Amino acid sequence: MTKNIDEVLSRGVAEVLPNVDSLKNLMGSKKIRVFLGIDPTGSLLTLGHSVVLRKIQQFADLGQEVILLIGNGTVKIGDPTGKDSTRPELTDEQITENFKNWKEQASKVLDFDKIEIKYNGDWLDNMKMTEVIKLMAKTTVQQLMERDMFQKRIEEGKPIYGHEIMYPLLQGYDSVAMDIDLEVGGTDQTFNMMMGRTLQKAYNNHDKWVLTTPIINGTDGRKMSKSYGNFIALTENPNDMYGKLMSVADEMIIQYFTLLTDVSIEEISDMEKKISAGENPMVFKKQLAQTITEMYHNSEAASEAAENFKNTVQDKSAPIDIPEISVLKNKNEKMTVLDLVKVCSPEESNSNIRRLIEQGAVSVDGEKITDPNGIISLKSESILKSGKRSFYKIKLK
Repeated sequence: MTKNIDEVLSRGVAEVLPNVDSLKNLMGSKKIRVFLGIDPTGSLLTLGHSVVLRKIQQFADLGQEVILLIGNGTVKIGDPTGKDSTRPELTDEQITENFKNWKEQASKVLDFDKIEIKYNGDWLDNMKMTEVIKLMAKTTVQQLMERDMFQKRIEEGKPIYGHEIMYPLLQGYDSVAMDIDLEVGGTDQTFNMMMGRTLQKAYNNHDKWVLTTPIINGTDGRKMSKSYGNFIALTENPNDMYGKLMSVADEMIIQYFTLLTDVSIEEISDMEKKISAGENPMVFKKQLAQTITEMYHNSEAASEAAENFKNTVQDKSAPIDIPEISVLKNKNEKMTVLDLVKVCSPEESNSNIRRLIEQGAVSVDGEKITDPNGIISLKSESILKSGKRSFYKIKLK
């Protein structure tokens, strides 16, 4: 759905710097070059990523020149944004593995016939020492230390490493290397993006605008993050996507509709009024879950997911068609609860599984189990429930 300039520059936008009117005037006079940079710190893209992905697609639909920049150069340093300790450095192998499926995932939101992919390692990895020193000379240590998270670390007596101070400069240099008019990113990237504005003016004598989008919260009310395990992946299967959306807080319904869907502003405003007037938010949350699941799958899958949610969560019964997991009989006598859940959900980390068990979210044949290390004795065709929506039938061989 192609939107007009006014809506693209207002809906789902936290701020336009230095101001929205000058950017609108620029877009009226020329095709602008827009980019979004993403560091491949993990293998999954989430609905949190989709906020900025959807925004750059809107610029592409308006006919602007749009670039998705993969930060294979900056990710080796690690953006300290929002961190009270340094990020671990990633190897080339980890970066390659993380990026492997990104384009396929991003294509659920982006039309790559309209959007170009670039890699900032192409210029950052080839910078000479003299060029790095010249870059460092464009700002002061005091300016770089203004970042809130650095001030917090100083107050707490925690270290700040030199490479972390360099990160905003290197991200900012991306704007110089591509001669950018506009950078899009979350509000947590404002400092880094404004550094790009400073460097673009210093190197190319060219103004650069910054558009920030809000950060959405995940299923537990905290910032959506893979490290918190509260995310909804773009590749989530329909049942899990629908179910996770049904678990978000009521106060997030309107924001999710605004940032993650193409439902009209008028319709969203009407929902907000009805909720404020006392109408049950569950009605609109079901509509939200249906809408987003349909966007990333199809209407039939979304309807089946809604029915599955009703059966397994609201009516608290196991679905009829559930996956069967084979367990060898000789291993059954030595298997812990954590081992069993890991067999059923190999993609889940041990720490996430342990947390699920300890929180009472795992049961076998209806009996809740809270000790991850407890030895479990299964009978053939036992039903394992993990979390609110995942069921497995255990077959002993």
